[in-house]
Amino acid sequence: CCAVDPGEGKNLGPCSGPNRQRDLCTFCTISLDQEEVFRTKVFDKSLSPFYGEDFYFEIPRPFQCLSFYVFAKGVFQRDLPVGTLCFQLDDFQRNTDNPVDSQYGKVHLEMRLNELIIENGSMCQQLLVRIIECQGLPLISGQNCDPYATVSLVGPARFDQKKTKVKKKTSDPQFEETFYFEVTRPNSYTKKSHFQVEEEDIEKLEIKVDLWNNGNLAQDVFLGETRVSVKILRNDHIHRAWYLLQPKGNGKSKTDDLGSLRLNVTYTEDNVLPSACYTPLCTLLLKSPDIKPISASAAHILGDICRERYEAVLPVVRLLLHHSRLVSFVSAIAALELENTQEANTIFRGNSLATRCIDDMMKIVGRSYLTVTLKPVLDEICESNKTCEIDPIKLKEGDNVEVNKENLQGYVQKVFSSITQSSSSCPPLMCDVFRSLRQLASKRFPDDPHVQYSAVSSFVFLRFFAVAVLSPHTFQLRPHHPDLEVSRTLTLISKTIQTLGSWGSLSKNKLVCIHVCLSYQPVTMPTNQFINLPLFILTVSMSSLYLFYYREVQKRAQGRKRIGKNFKKRWLRVTNRELSYHKHRGETCAPLCIMPVKNIQAVEKLDESAFNRKNMFQVLHSEKPLYVQAGNCVEASEWVEVLSQVSRCNPDRLGTFHPSAYLAGAWLCCRSLSDSQPGCKPCTPTLLANLQLDIDCDRETERIFSLFTSSYSKLQKMEDACASIAVYQGPLREQDDYSLFTIQDSKETFHTVRQISHILKELQREHDTRSGTAQYGSQ
Repeated sequence: CCAVDPGEGKNLGPCSGPNRQRDLCTFCTISLDQEEVFRTKVFDKSLSPFYGEDFYFEIPRPFQCLSFYVFAKGVFQRDLPVGTLCFQLDDFQRNTDNPVDSQYGKVHLEMRLNELIIENGSMCQQLLVRIIECQGLPLISGQNCDPYATVSLVGPARFDQKKTKVKKKTSDPQFEETFYFEVTRPNSYTKKSHFQVEEEDIEKLEIKVDLWNNGNLAQDVFLGETRVSVKILRNDHIHRAWYLLQPKGNGKSKTDDLGSLRLNVTYTEDNVLPSACYTPLCTLLLKSPDIKPISASAAHILGDICRERYEAVLPVVRLLLHHSRLVSFVSAIAALELENTQEANTIFRGNSLATRCIDDMMKIVGRSYLTVTLKPVLDEICESNKTCEIDPIKLKEGDNVEVNKENLQGYVQKVFSSITQSSSSCPPLMCDVFRSLRQLASKRFPDDPHVQYSAVSSFVFLRFFAVAVLSPHTFQLRPHHPDLEVSRTLTLISKTIQTLGSWGSLSKNKLVCIHVCLSYQPVTMPTNQFINLPLFILTVSMSSLYLFYYREVQKRAQGRKRIGKNFKKRWLRVTNRELSYHKHRGETCAPLCIMPVKNIQAVEKLDESAFNRKNMFQVLHSEKPLYVQAGNCVEASEWVEVLSQVSRCNPDRLGTFHPSAYLAGAWLCCRSLSDSQPGCKPCTPTLLANLQLDIDCDRETERIFSLFTSSYSKLQKMEDACASIAVYQGPLREQDDYSLFTIQDSKETFHTVRQISHILKELQREHDTRSGTAQYGSQ
């Protein structure tokens, strides 16, 4: 994986010569080999732009070069290349900060100048150019290219070009082709030729070799070029050498004129071991939500010692998410943060472990939610191209600020309405986390009735929707950065959404218009836009995805014997609050029994042998189990899934259950005589609906191992701190290095740190053993 920060450029030169301008717009692109993977936004009228954008991505294929291109934005023509930097894979492995001279490979050329006597006895000179081979040509989208070369003789008044054959699927083509060019006319030649070059002008000629990838039906892709002056043959009529291929147009401007580019590149390469090697570390991490206090858990310790590394949280989030342990961990670390929060209006405002975990969780599971909610309105904004500038300083000549304000207000209303009407599309995992945050905030500040809203809105608006509106390309909502005017519009909308989202405490009976002030102009929003806001926050923080499910079933009467008419037709109904069954269908029919959803402890299928009936399931709660027969196998599965989803966050859920019934004084499955005997089979893990993630747990655990290893000195300091606290029994002192650690229970933290250290040594031993004995082609 790779983290890239193209920080800033200085004195960038978009073009050379007399037409060079100092006010062109520039941008930077990032490419793997010849495939562009990212680009920055365009900076208006600045040749010393501050890009300040971070790109973190996993590299999905082998590559040779990571390249950075700076372009000057063209208005009526193609973008003009300013310069390029390239890092080879070997540079990252050697930990060098010097870019290579060429990313394009090299070409082997032979040049020879011959004198020929033509038919009339006159002398002329002929240039022989032999292109022998190339090495290290760039990959195209991770694949070997289909290269060919063009060989051109270029001069003040001539351009002769010849072309080699195409070589298939190779980055090291063997061409072995020879081309001939006449460079002077015969002495007796009197007619005008298609070129006019005097004999002394031969030094103005040069050979230009271009390498291309044959695109067949698509456009050919430029791979690199080199230029060799013919005057190199002045003293020796034969010249043979290797030449590095360069970007197009290289040599037209001096290197000093190109400016400079400041980069921060972090390249990480992990060697993943077999799964069994990671079992101890993975098990220790998955126990984190159960550790008391949570600050003594392995996951929290990793966040503590890697506090300044923003990429340290992601593998932990992905690992816990895969094993359905993320919600409980986030709830625990959020509760720890709330203990140290003194004022309700500053809740979840910092860059803490809890906020970073929730941010990464929303980016992972919320991408489709953003697509459904924001993409249609963002496409409309980007394509309609209406001006929304309301800053008097930035207004262009002829702009009407009132019209712009109306445009902005219309866009904001559409975006805000799309958000507040999207609660049914919110992923269940996000609902579970928001529900926990709302409950924790209300418990921490019981006298503030609005803190439950601000706890959720601080994430869903400020850290999720507003960020996606500001940078839609980051969330794949748009293919590229929007242009400057649209980007400005999105910035104004994002600021407004942030301000509106902070009104999570708005009550429904506040019948006034809201003025959102953006330092330039107040934007008036009608109150009806806000009536749905508290309801939206409440809905996305509910623990239920399914709000209504109603089917006819066969329900077994409670307490009846095994023989007899124990099953009766009933209408089973579930909402986000209760499970009930009715004698007849319809809202007017009173329920025969109501069971609060919060009391459900497990929902599992029942063995057919229990009652000699198919499609049975059981609802376990604090009283006797409820046995139900669905109409068919599909409905039975749907009931189990629906009831499991609505009750998945209940605190008293069981870990085991009996797959059969308790009849005639014994459980039919395990033959236990006690009706209170704990279950004999583990409960089915509740998977989150509509959440399909491709997570490689071994790879994530290896990444965590690397993070622990790289911060091992801090881990040792934490161990020393725990030992010191246990002996000293006093408060932490600010001047001590370990005052930055969160240590609530020194003994428990010390125990976890020792476990981590032991596991790290064992894993490192495995790495050392395998790196010394592994052979190519072996298992």
